[in-house]
Amino acid sequence: MAIARWNGNKRNLPSLPNWFDDLWNRDFFEWDNRNFSATDSTLPSVNVKETEDHYEVEVAAPGMDKKDFRVTLDGNLLTISSEKQTNNEQEKGNYTRREFSYQSFQRTFELPKDVVDEESIDAKYNNGVLHLVIPKKEEAKKKAPKMIEVR
Repeated sequence: MAIARWNGNKRNLPSLPNWFDDLWNRDFFEWDNRNFSATDSTLPSVNVKETEDHYEVEVAAPGMDKKDFRVTLDGNLLTISSEKQTNNEQEKGNYTRREFSYQSFQRTFELPKDVVDEESIDAKYNNGVLHLVIPKKEEAKKKAPKMIEVR
């Protein structure tokens, strides 16, 4: 909480009801969902690495299935998205318990133009990590320096 100095204007002080709402509306005991953003949404962490031959993209998305992902390449825009929905209903005695959840995300990355070999992209999902290998075209790979003979 930020320290506020009274200068006669009420707009500079934090609103106490808003502060309490923000504090108590968070799921402190939801240990599976720790990646809170200011918009109360979650985005998976992503690692992007470039080598001489390819790009590697790793998306941390535990709890998903490989069927939940959609990976597209449109021109030089790589889009990774996922959507998962679950519904559970339990009837026992005189009560019914219904739980449902919905989670989705979409991340888009711009790749350099005319560098990617679109036909050879490989995507695998294993142990909660989506791993993409995006090969470069032969002409885009760095070549060893050429020696020029001085005469």
